[in-house]
Amino acid sequence: MFSFNRAYPEDVNVSSSAIKDLLEFLDKKEIPMHSLLIMRNDRLIFEKYYAPYKADTLHRMFSVSKSITALAIFLLIDKGLIGIDNSITDYFPEYTNESTHQWIKDTTIRNMLEMRTCHASTTYKVDMKSDWVESFFTVEPTHKPGTVFHYDTSAAHVLAALVEKMTQMPMLDYLKENVFNYMDFSKDSYMVKDPFGVSMGGSGLVATPMDFMKILYLIDKKGTIECNDGVTRTLLPSDLIELATSNISDTVMTAPIPGESQGYGMQIWQNEKGGYVLYGMGGQLGISIPDKNLLVITTADTQGIQGGNQVIYDGIYQFLLPGIDEKEPVGRLKAPSEDYEDLVSYADTLSIAPPKLASNHSYTKYSTKKLTSDLHQTYALLPNKQGFTKMQLDICPGNAQSTITFFTENPALKSGAFKLNFGLEHMEEGIFPKYDNPYTAGAVFLRENVLYIRFHLIGESVGSIRMELYFGDNDITIFMRKIEETYFKEFDGHLYGTLEN
Repeated sequence: MFSFNRAYPEDVNVSSSAIKDLLEFLDKKEIPMHSLLIMRNDRLIFEKYYAPYKADTLHRMFSVSKSITALAIFLLIDKGLIGIDNSITDYFPEYTNESTHQWIKDTTIRNMLEMRTCHASTTYKVDMKSDWVESFFTVEPTHKPGTVFHYDTSAAHVLAALVEKMTQMPMLDYLKENVFNYMDFSKDSYMVKDPFGVSMGGSGLVATPMDFMKILYLIDKKGTIECNDGVTRTLLPSDLIELATSNISDTVMTAPIPGESQGYGMQIWQNEKGGYVLYGMGGQLGISIPDKNLLVITTADTQGIQGGNQVIYDGIYQFLLPGIDEKEPVGRLKAPSEDYEDLVSYADTLSIAPPKLASNHSYTKYSTKKLTSDLHQTYALLPNKQGFTKMQLDICPGNAQSTITFFTENPALKSGAFKLNFGLEHMEEGIFPKYDNPYTAGAVFLRENVLYIRFHLIGESVGSIRMELYFGDNDITIFMRKIEETYFKEFDGHLYGTLEN
């Protein structure tokens, strides 16, 4: 079996208290973390998951998918099956003709890896019901390729399609057969496909955080590792890995945060500490800091939190890095330090937390003032675009499970009732009707007549559904906001209802 050597943080001169400080910082900033893994000097020194996440819980990695798409392309280049400076149109003649724009014809595989295509945005989002791959060749380009950087997810998607066309295999299967199986990548991992059956090379990877660490470790070792059979193999071409992790493209013009303004290689970002990042939306980060021989994996859901990813970067830079001693490693300790035991004790309590009142909030909680017993209310809803006709609210104080149920007569919604669980000031788990997507949810009364519920989506869909319920004397106004890339459109917008007797 392939597994990392483990050690106490102090074995490799990392302070356990610094790791705890990082965890506490992220908690105070209310960053919804899902996992944190830390490796130094090739030894895994910290691995924790925020309940209900576990080590074997599959997680959508979003744009980390771009990095593994690059790895698959590197294999094809190394085997001489494609040329890095060949035009992408050489491999997709079915999508090109005499009217194809010259800038598209001039776009090379290298341009696509470097995010310097002729498109300023993702082409398939123009019309997601049409062939996603074809869109790259038919949408009007905006500029000459090989020049400026634009984050174009359709480029990675077309590269994944190229891998599948050349190998006649799903891209992840090809990578597993040639690379990942040597590292005991999780068998249940998979790639989400587009509506036309192509693996979503820009955002579709669903795997475990440990799978993610294995990818980062392999890249950090420039493609050569000791495999699960004890044999040292070169699984990826080192020259291309070197290019991929270097600073090739300038990103300062489009970067929303400092951590994304440092430059870009080939489907891999640069970071503020002279290293690189495998980056996925929402806080899926694989961070390498070579000067410290440090690898960090995070999974999270920072969507909807402005600058959320930068908070994770800053926490690592401000708390973890100063806790690394540059002296020679002390070697294997006979017993864990008291600081380590304190860290483990704290980390074992980690979980996705229910919403909190703002620190300056002085309002009396509705739950403590009025909810000495269960509250059961039903509201008739005015006609709405969501198709909901009625809402039933059952709130139970203490550790009991509460529910909010939306009723519909719209057959397109495939459900007569959307019954959703949540906990009042604690978390409850459930499965979203229609989408079969797991979630964990908690709520808090922000004021005597305002209830805030947050549903954290778990699994292939990572994101959140947020609801604010404003209670009148005999009516209710509901503001729903879905922060998720593709689905759950029913839970976005406003509803108004009157109390039924």
